[in-house]
Amino acid sequence: MKRSKLSILIRGLVRENPVLVLVLGTCPTLAISTSVSAAIGMGLAATAVLICSNAAISALRRAIPEQVRIPCYIVLIAGFVSVVSMLLEAYAYSLYEALGVYLSLIVVNCIILGRAEMFASKNTVLDSALDGVGMGLGFTLALTAMAAIREVFGSGSFLGYPIPWLSDNPISILSMAPGGFCIFGCMIALVNKLTHGKKKPQGGCAGCPAAEGCQGKECEAK
Repeated sequence: MKRSKLSILIRGLVRENPVLVLVLGTCPTLAISTSVSAAIGMGLAATAVLICSNAAISALRRAIPEQVRIPCYIVLIAGFVSVVSMLLEAYAYSLYEALGVYLSLIVVNCIILGRAEMFASKNTVLDSALDGVGMGLGFTLALTAMAAIREVFGSGSFLGYPIPWLSDNPISILSMAPGGFCIFGCMIALVNKLTHGKKKPQGGCAGCPAAEGCQGKECEAK
């Protein structure tokens, strides 16, 4: 099923948000979402890697042997992560330190590997780049929304600036792991309510949101 460029671009924002709908990239989401600045930095770094890796994998999809496609994807992704990491270390060292080990772990981020396998390896370079933009922005928005709630109410600040009254009366559990899981669950429930959940596809492949990536192969296998 062919989709317009716009639908490919915007579907990752809400309807197929990688964090709140597909539930991918949970580890960096929970770990980095205590600070808005770190969340935005992580989101933009992951978006840059998503765009570049999707485009590269799409361009090389016919040259990569099927048997070793996953190792090849990881090598390509690792190369782009290294470039992003070096750029942040050179020009945004405070952000580089704030992201810590999670910056390097973008290499094995489920969102990036998932889009490489599900979409980029089966579609054109332009469509794959647009998919990377949409999914990256969706990841960034979800991460930033979680971080805003946790930083404002958990630390009493926003972007590091203290908020009157809240800075003296923070809900400290929100800055800890249990609070992160609570906010994460509430946001998933909210998005599920707004999108009316995952409806059962009607009309075979034509009604499936993953049809352009699968191209009917899953149905044929069944």
